[in-house]
Amino acid sequence: MSESNTLRAGIVGVGHMGRYHVGAYSELLNVEIVGVSDVNVERAKQVTEPFGLPYFSDYRELFGKVDVVSVAVPTALHFPVAKEFLENGIHVLLEKPIAPTLAEAEELFAVAAKNNLVLHIGHVERFNGAVQEVKKIVDNPFIVESKRIGPWTGRITDAGVVLDILIHDIDIVLNMIDQPIAKLDVQGRKIMSDYEDLVTVQITFTNGTLATFLASRVSEEKIRTLTVHQKGAYINLDYSYQEIHIHRSSQSSYTLTVADEALKYRQESIVERLFVHKGNPLKFEIQHFLNCVQGNGDRMISVENELRSLKVSLEVLERLKAVE
Repeated sequence: MSESNTLRAGIVGVGHMGRYHVGAYSELLNVEIVGVSDVNVERAKQVTEPFGLPYFSDYRELFGKVDVVSVAVPTALHFPVAKEFLENGIHVLLEKPIAPTLAEAEELFAVAAKNNLVLHIGHVERFNGAVQEVKKIVDNPFIVESKRIGPWTGRITDAGVVLDILIHDIDIVLNMIDQPIAKLDVQGRKIMSDYEDLVTVQITFTNGTLATFLASRVSEEKIRTLTVHQKGAYINLDYSYQEIHIHRSSQSSYTLTVADEALKYRQESIVERLFVHKGNPLKFEIQHFLNCVQGNGDRMISVENELRSLKVSLEVLERLKAVE
């Protein structure tokens, strides 16, 4: 680590997510971007030139120059790139999924532990203010419904919706319910690519909670929601707007007289809008990562649960192969 309190940061891979990392780091105090690396020179220049940042064609040139690094390369490269940084004493924020195999993910955490380094996995939705608030009010739900759909963009070409977007919701629900899985049912289709573009998943937990997931990148409307059904309440979370509405049962009734005619009304539910501290989840995530590096924060999710989210996502992919 540099002698001052300012951490030196690098970003490897400045595609869709990597660009956001550059912007988020640039807005934070006590951290300085000292280099960006990407195999696509033109793409890298589009990011580095506006910020006046150094560019390195080989990410290994960042060794010895940075204390922390964000790795946002294609999934197939997560393991080799992250491992090299960890082996060179550099803390890593690695975009999800951790790796394409559970064995590689386990090895990365083992290398990080051996070198006393922080390996943070970029599940940015954990830092959505609405997600953090909803966990405080969920109590033994009987149904959880997750919907994450949007139009085809062609942005991701090396993975399907499971490891691209569904893994976010699997991660959130697994950490919210925190029960063993009793049953897993999966259906999916390839529509616009060689990977699954549309997937439905149903998970039954041992405590009886039923969780259903819909993930699609071929739907015209963009929707990011999580709904929770529990005794006396229906909770609706909107990831995009970072809002939570709670519908609670009510049995009140009253009579209103209009023009000498009695009109009876019955209120069957009331709707509460929960206050949510809104902000940039990626910026919050990077700040949390930096705090952990400096010893001012603790890991939000255990390594065991990090691996569990990946394990279930990979199991979904295996089930999809079985029904093709």
